[in-house]
Amino acid sequence: MPEQVAFLGLGAIGAPMARRLAASPAYSTALWNRTASKARTVAGLARDGGAPTVAATPREAARGAGIVVTCLPTSREVASLLEGPDGLLAGLERAALLVDCTSGDPATSRRIAVRLAEHGVGFVDAPVSGGVAGAEQGRLTVMCGGSAPDVARARPVLETFGAKIVHCGPVGAGHAVKAVNQALLAVHIWSAAEGLATLEKAGVRADVALDVINASSGRSNSSMNLFPERVLTRAFPRTFRVALLDKDVAIAADLARQRGVPAPLLQLTAELFRLAHATLGEEADHVEAARVVEGWAGVEIGGKYSSGEG
Repeated sequence: MPEQVAFLGLGAIGAPMARRLAASPAYSTALWNRTASKARTVAGLARDGGAPTVAATPREAARGAGIVVTCLPTSREVASLLEGPDGLLAGLERAALLVDCTSGDPATSRRIAVRLAEHGVGFVDAPVSGGVAGAEQGRLTVMCGGSAPDVARARPVLETFGAKIVHCGPVGAGHAVKAVNQALLAVHIWSAAEGLATLEKAGVRADVALDVINASSGRSNSSMNLFPERVLTRAFPRTFRVALLDKDVAIAADLARQRGVPAPLLQLTAELFRLAHATLGEEADHVEAARVVEGWAGVEIGGKYSSGEG
């Protein structure tokens, strides 16, 4: 008989994760989203592989589920789902497990774990990397924080959408690794933009520069994929918002401060992406941060010079 699970949070990456979970014959899946129409849409798209139900409240979604998966924008929103007559705690059974795939913050995750433990419920923080395409293909990397038994229990569910699942340490460790990974992504985007803008002003075309950089020691995922696919083409598909990257880098910078680690580059990057978020707005793609550098430099990366030598 299929195990009952619930998935709450059907955003850009949560929706394909939930569809893959619902498609597994090992699970009977309940879906919940603040915007109920999204849950109904995901349920309809998943029906070829499974028959998920749509819950009206978090409490209803959690009722009878051995494992509940959350995938929300912030840890604060996960914590808010716990409380109230229709919250998760009202529906979670003792010995259930909450697996949080939110890109959250370690301190809030630890507080959530303590709150759940009071009710006999386990907790694993399990943020993911790989984007929407990785979620659709079941190729996500999942960074887990929690006890070894809880991570082992969560693994089969995580394997429905994850290809690489790593136990990083105790509760909060998964969110710590994800935040630092995101901070490195932000550093790479910003530094590539500054470098390519400089080369454009020096008379070197960005595509030519990338051809060299991507065969040399300065290459990164940003130079090899993000800039050729988005900046040079000006496509900027909005698969991951700069607002969320701003949040993630801030978590990494806060973590360094809390742990007493001098991290001037992380702190500066957090400030730069806070500025990019404020400049570009809530809906801009994260790689559009390059546009802020372009504006300062007065040049379009991959485009014609708007000032300077040329």
